Amino acid sequence: MKNFSIVTIACLSLVVSAIPLQANETNITANPSSPKKQLVDDLYPGLTTGALAFASPSTLPEGTLLKAGNLVINGKELSEEIAGADEKMQPALRKNALFILEKMATLKLLLSEARAAAAKNSDDISQKNEQAIIQDHLLSLMKTLEVTDEEIVVFYNGNTEMFGGATLAQIKPQIRQFLLQQKQQELVNERIRTIGRRMPIEISTPWLKVQAALAKDNPVDKARMSGRASLVDFGSTGCVPCDMMAPILETLREKYKDKVNVLFIHVGEEPILASRYDVQSIPIQIFFDKTGKEFFRHVGFFPQDQIEAKLSEMGSK
Repeated sequence: MKNFSIVTIACLSLVVSAIPLQANETNITANPSSPKKQLVDDLYPGLTTGALAFASPSTLPEGTLLKAGNLVINGKELSEEIAGADEKMQPALRKNALFILEKMATLKLLLSEARAAAAKNSDDISQKNEQAIIQDHLLSLMKTLEVTDEEIVVFYNGNTEMFGGATLAQIKPQIRQFLLQQKQQELVNERIRTIGRRMPIEISTPWLKVQAALAKDNPVDKARMSGRASLVDFGSTGCVPCDMMAPILETLREKYKDKVNVLFIHVGEEPILASRYDVQSIPIQIFFDKTGKEFFRHVGFFPQDQIEAKLSEMGSK
């Protein structure tokens, strides 16, 4: 039973690169007399939940895709970034170029913030590479995070089907580590969004329009734009709790075929889509309402009765 439980937790934990952000301590104060600029999230809701959700579509010099303070990223840099990836991944990356641009910008801005924080603390980073500088900064942001015994008990009681009869005492260390990783990622995600709120970011309007259309050409975004509620399960095959979800999804797909879109997305086949939707662990079920807005998400095995209760809460039963 112990081995089964460890494998289950390992299946839950999906390794996704984390990009932390040390928030600039100076807030940007808007001029009350200035007209409010439309943001990327206003024009293309849900296209991104990162820093670029708060970017302003703008007219930029030819070839320039993004400008944020002293940071400028042009089309050539983005093309080189994609060309450096695995050849098999390049078509999908070109289709999701906005996602790649966001990662590039966030990483560069984060590095600048990490260096500034090191200078403020008189830390010697002269012998560290960029990855190490960012990693150290990330660790400093997360050092106060803790997982309580109460949180572990709640998670265990809510996911007992996953553990194959293992007791709380047997699985407690793995659950603690899993929940800590979740908290770390939540902190990272909020830091990333902070950069968009506090620093003016401009993105090329015509380029954004083209990329938004390309990025939405996938099963999840099409379901969200259908006018129906959607349940999307991100998982894999061979993952115990993921495989346990398969028959439930099939039953729901048939039962709600005229009311709810029920989708399964294999993270191994759609890694960019999974990353776009911030899938850090599998299985994960994400509920979207009729307008396409995220309503709720749950990590781990989710019994059918609880899913249906959530659909009812969403007004889709």
